[in-house]
Amino acid sequence: MKSKTTTRNSHRLITFLLIVFCIFWTIPTAGILITSFRTQDATASSGWWTAFMHPKDFTLDNYNQVLGGQRYTVSGADGGSVVKRGATMASAFLSSVTVTLPAVIIPIFIAAAAAYAFAWMSFPGRKILFAIVIALLVVPLQISLIPILRDYQKIGLNGTYLGVWLAHTGFGLPLATYLLFNYISTIPRSILESAFIDGANHFTVFSRLILPLSTPALASFAIFQFIWVWNDLLVALVFLSGSGQMMEVVTVRLMNMAGTRGTDWYLLTAGAFVSMILPMVVFLSLQKYFVKGLLAGSVKG
Repeated sequence: MKSKTTTRNSHRLITFLLIVFCIFWTIPTAGILITSFRTQDATASSGWWTAFMHPKDFTLDNYNQVLGGQRYTVSGADGGSVVKRGATMASAFLSSVTVTLPAVIIPIFIAAAAAYAFAWMSFPGRKILFAIVIALLVVPLQISLIPILRDYQKIGLNGTYLGVWLAHTGFGLPLATYLLFNYISTIPRSILESAFIDGANHFTVFSRLILPLSTPALASFAIFQFIWVWNDLLVALVFLSGSGQMMEVVTVRLMNMAGTRGTDWYLLTAGAFVSMILPMVVFLSLQKYFVKGLLAGSVKG
């Protein structure tokens, strides 16, 4: 009886701590969301936690400026004032989607094929090659940017989406191969042997058995890769530099907004929340596979 009481109290304590942690984790996001709907004067004069005391201070104009372009007043040729719109978060959002989707899909299929080969195919140097792949996990991203940039400049890939796709694919392959290998290696051998007895080749087994059975691991890596590529600033800044505003991703656009409109928190928070929407949707859509994929390979037998 005492043991059950202790266990129940432990569960209550853990639940309480998790609730407290979630509340503190959610507060900054709530602040960004509320501030993004407040007017410029309200943002400058009071904190976001007082927003509900003044309902009239809420507006959608912040999102109109962020998605439709920030308004600037400049001097015209005739000496008058002209209102112009700057770069939009909408174009940056589309550019980020263009960068992120191929940068997630390409390494998933390459890594899945490599993981299948390491797990179920025998070839010379398999263990050495797998050890090299794992060793690449600890190689800092920053040390490879300049050599790759020089090679891109020689072959004309700098400032193109293809160059960014290849860079993200190369940086993401070691982790993807490791995660998928852990999962694919736990698939019962009897399933593969039955397929081979029925006349299936390795490609058929991989495409019709391994990929469908590896959905949790594939979804887990997709979440990691999507969030990493979407929130990446360094790779996009290096390999898309000089390509113009139409190819700027959301992180670069937010950085430029912080530089030019650093005191306009009402616009920065709106832009930040626009950049958060898609990663949140992806995570919530695939979260049921997330834990299962992370625990892949942890228990065998």
